[in-house]
Amino acid sequence: MAGDRWRCPRCDREFARANQSHTCVPGITLAEYLRRRTPQQRDVFEALMAYLRSLGPLHVDAVEVGVFLKRQQKLAELRPRRDGVMIYLVLPYAIDAPRCQRSERIGAGRIGNLIRVTAAAQVDAELQEWLRQAYAAAG
Repeated sequence: MAGDRWRCPRCDREFARANQSHTCVPGITLAEYLRRRTPQQRDVFEALMAYLRSLGPLHVDAVEVGVFLKRQQKLAELRPRRDGVMIYLVLPYAIDAPRCQRSERIGAGRIGNLIRVTAAAQVDAELQEWLRQAYAAAG
């Protein structure tokens, strides 16, 4: 997948399009990122990543503030919170469920949905289905 992506010469991060607008911040490895997280956050991240990697190729862009997950387009952002992880999940629709805190249009046919996950057990069938749909829509 990396062969189809553009690498910024300043920050060395990969993007879907040449000269894609972004904030140049240095990337870090996922292992470095996870070392800086609480055990609770690591458990949630690992459950999310295990499921997403089971779906197929995934580009992981870790920076200090979070992890951006991409196929051809971004499918999710994972941001640490004191009590877990906030998932900003990109889907073609707004999630209508109590665990979705907010939805916002971010482009044509792309809605960002905010979901807080405080335990690995919350990466359940419902969340996995949303992740699967986001993965499919981003490719």
